[in-house]
Amino acid sequence: MRKNAVIQALLAAGLIAAAPLASAASNLVFCSEGSPAGFDPGQYTTGTDFDAGAEAVFNRLTQFERGGTAVEPGLAEKWDISDDGLTYTFHLRPGVKFHSTDYFKPTREFNADDVLFTFQRMLDKDHPFRKAYPTEFPYFTDMGMDANIAKLEKFDEHTVRFTLNTVDAAFIQNMAMSFASIHSAEYADQLLKAGKAADLNQKPIGTGPFVFSRYQKDAQIRYKGNKDYWKPEDVKIDNLIFAINSDASVRYQKLKAGECQITAYPRPADLDAMRKDPKLDVPQQAGFNVGYIAYNIEHKPFDKLEVRQALDMAVNKPAIIKAVYQGSGQLATNGMPPTQWSYDDSIKDPAYDPEKAKALLKAAGVAEGTEITLWAMPVQRPYNPNAKLMAEMLQADWAKIGIKAKIVSYEWGEYNKRAKAGEHDALLIGWTGDNGDPDNWLGVLYGCDAIGGNNYSRWCDKGYDKLIKEGKAVTDKDKRTALYKEAQQILKREVPITPIAHSTVNQPMSKTVKDFRISPFGLNSFYGVSVEK
Repeated sequence: MRKNAVIQALLAAGLIAAAPLASAASNLVFCSEGSPAGFDPGQYTTGTDFDAGAEAVFNRLTQFERGGTAVEPGLAEKWDISDDGLTYTFHLRPGVKFHSTDYFKPTREFNADDVLFTFQRMLDKDHPFRKAYPTEFPYFTDMGMDANIAKLEKFDEHTVRFTLNTVDAAFIQNMAMSFASIHSAEYADQLLKAGKAADLNQKPIGTGPFVFSRYQKDAQIRYKGNKDYWKPEDVKIDNLIFAINSDASVRYQKLKAGECQITAYPRPADLDAMRKDPKLDVPQQAGFNVGYIAYNIEHKPFDKLEVRQALDMAVNKPAIIKAVYQGSGQLATNGMPPTQWSYDDSIKDPAYDPEKAKALLKAAGVAEGTEITLWAMPVQRPYNPNAKLMAEMLQADWAKIGIKAKIVSYEWGEYNKRAKAGEHDALLIGWTGDNGDPDNWLGVLYGCDAIGGNNYSRWCDKGYDKLIKEGKAVTDKDKRTALYKEAQQILKREVPITPIAHSTVNQPMSKTVKDFRISPFGLNSFYGVSVEK
């Protein structure tokens, strides 16, 4: 055996150390709380899916500044808006490369065809790719964008124009949201020809800061830093790994042991110990979120207002906030947080009154001992750190007024899928704002167009819907505020939901992590982040 071969064999066996590398690889492990349902951002609405797909692999025409709500250029360098507010012309960034992987090698750079493919697939149910891979786009339709985009045109390789039917005051912000991530039309065409259209959701190709490598459900996702990224100063990590574990205490132990550098959604009970650990930082900020109960009004007896009022006034919110949020929650009375402009601070909760609740149920003809299902999320979210405990406390609250709640849960992807189909009676869910606009709450969560999407109450009030649509179609902030305040009064009066809390967001991480910024939208983004050796 030649000398070199002997050395190679010993290296492979680990019997001698390799020579030091010129520069060691920079790795960041993120202890994530759940497995994504897929990597095609247009199909999904949860942060778990957006973190794994949109934030790592993709870009959008516009983007939010890191850690903020201001919009800045993304794949579009600039844009023009017509005087009537109905046409948006985007001037695309030249020289942007799509990812090159073992399953796709691009032959051209990003251009207008990719924008057209991305949005035409969402707009046209007869689009060839959509027919080959049938799917819905709940965010896109929840916001009525499918109905409002009248035309999408390509003027040249680097210019596209959207024409709207009505003014959408939040259109530029909407284009920065995860669902609007830009796909490669060339890759989609390759998949279509190979009869593998569904791979778009499992083997993603984007222009983003990290290149997808592999995914093992309930275990890990691996990415490589994109060496060809159009903003090279934003890629400071060679390997990004999502280590998936739904147990917050396990994630904490891994963080303490240095097995991950950042963890998602800590248990409130662990925060004090985390803050005392000299190796950890725990930055926090007020959460732009709301955790709530959604009542499915298509299921009896929730179709009756008196029943929803009774359940609402039987919830002991202060006790829940003390036990579940443990000092990191603010009592919620409204369907969006008080930091959202247009919030109506005149809205108050009815008094906690189990006796009155019993009387309302009796008047509505609801027998004592009536059984309902109460769905509890299997994962921690920014707006609800412990859905199981919250469900148990609600179960006890409602038992006092004669309602027997059976607690139901599913794996997170299945939970969302079944909930959007309306299988639940009452559901624990919540929301973290995505774009800083009131419509992102009042339209996306409670509007008629959002039934089958994020309107888990399946509530449609024509008066309410008229107000929020008028609010979206004017640009004057004072006029919008007046319309949205009127809509909030209807939402409170009709009780399709019981708001529980707005939570503080805590982000535990190793002190070796530099320049991670907490997103107001509850996302975890790792571009611009580095790890000290």
